[in-house]
Amino acid sequence: MAESDKKRKGFFGDVRLPVSKEYVYPAKQTFLFWVGGIGVLFLAAFFLIDVTIKEGVLVSNGPLSSAHASFGANCATCHTPLENVSNDKCMVCHEKFGGDQGIYSFATHYLYRSTDFTRLTPSTNEVSCATCHSEHEGREAVLDAVPSAMCISCHEYGSFNDQHPEFEAIGSGVPDPANITFSHTRHVNEIISKVGETDLEKTCLYCHQSDPVGAGFEPISFDVSCASCHLTASSSTDWLPTGGNGVQTLATLRAQRGPGTGWVDYMSPGDFQERSGRVRKRPVYHRDPWILENLKRLQGIMYPDNELASLLRASADVAPEDADILYEEALATLTAYADELRGIPDRSVQRSLSEIDDLMAEIKKRIRDPLSPLDETKFLLGSASVDPDIDEVTLSQYKELIDGLTLTCQKCHSVDNASIGRVSKDQSTFVRAEFNHRSHIIQSGCLDCHSKIPIREFAARDSVAAVKIDHAGIQNLPSIQLCQSCHTPKKAANTCITCHQFHPDKSQHSNLLRYLN
Repeated sequence: MAESDKKRKGFFGDVRLPVSKEYVYPAKQTFLFWVGGIGVLFLAAFFLIDVTIKEGVLVSNGPLSSAHASFGANCATCHTPLENVSNDKCMVCHEKFGGDQGIYSFATHYLYRSTDFTRLTPSTNEVSCATCHSEHEGREAVLDAVPSAMCISCHEYGSFNDQHPEFEAIGSGVPDPANITFSHTRHVNEIISKVGETDLEKTCLYCHQSDPVGAGFEPISFDVSCASCHLTASSSTDWLPTGGNGVQTLATLRAQRGPGTGWVDYMSPGDFQERSGRVRKRPVYHRDPWILENLKRLQGIMYPDNELASLLRASADVAPEDADILYEEALATLTAYADELRGIPDRSVQRSLSEIDDLMAEIKKRIRDPLSPLDETKFLLGSASVDPDIDEVTLSQYKELIDGLTLTCQKCHSVDNASIGRVSKDQSTFVRAEFNHRSHIIQSGCLDCHSKIPIREFAARDSVAAVKIDHAGIQNLPSIQLCQSCHTPKKAANTCITCHQFHPDKSQHSNLLRYLN
């Protein structure tokens, strides 16, 4: 050993720390071992009791929503150890008839809202039920209150205040095919003049009447909104020729007793004036059966190859996706024809009616089958389908006769191809969203939002607004900027589910049980 080391013996390091002359034993850890062991045993007992007796509720993330509260004592109802909640677990209850139907599948969520069966295809963005419907948020939690972050994670645009597109009805700029002549400013002035109403908001509500809960409005009805002013006792047709190339009189129709003419027993002969082979009806009623019957007859003469059109009360102007409207209306006409024969005691008639009822039941089932394609073109009439055997002079006479027959009708309605134009009772707006007027009328009035038509500018004036800015087909809706001025993160709710409801409509559940096999 070096001499220098001997001199430093009893010290440690250059700082000369003293070195103990005896071995130092650490304090005993027995107590800590006992405490740790008891803690481990306690935790093991805790989890054992939770799993075997309490069934996991002691370590739950929180109370379940009221919809799933009955499962609170059995985590295995929804959970699989070490795995996320699977759709199969949800399916046990929600898909009561098995998963093949897919009543609550991701694709079917689209279908419930769009009613477009072409969307029944798997999506590349499909996620599990539990991804959007988060549990353990408490008894008052609403499972379909999906956070906006979940929606915009798949959709290409942002929140309502960030890159949300303009409303389709506004962005497209395409008016509704109203098929009716109407001026809002003129009618407002008429209400002000005749009723004495000076509150412009109330003049709107004179015709636009809210539904029972105030969320929306009932479709415009002639009997409720129009009859007090239109088709009064002074309304009439033109003087019309009778006979082969003219109209049929009430007496002729009573003698013929054709299908759908049961109304002839209730129409008063006093409504008709006849002279020198001509007839005039006065007054004219809304959907006047005498006018419609003669119009149908003329339509049959001009378009003999399209008998389906004669089953409609109006033209076949509907979108292809609404073809069921035409078929339902045609079926109702046929049903009315059959009902007129039910009082005939002849056995052969009753036997035929039974066969007709069975046939119409099958037709009705097919019409209401959303997977069965319907062709609206079968009802359409056009210049190409006019009977080629009718010469131009005779065709011109028929058109003149139709104009005289529908003289009063044309003050509001369009008449073309021997048909009265189909009127849309309601505008097709916000087809992908929900809007509640009741939630907005406290802060705003009707004209604060619906300002495309210049009601205020022409109120109580002798003149009315030009047709191009005031007609029935105008989408009198505000742009998205007006809505965004209130629906912001700091004001009214602006989440996706504020307006959009993606969760299936339970009222359609039975329909999908039938068709999603």
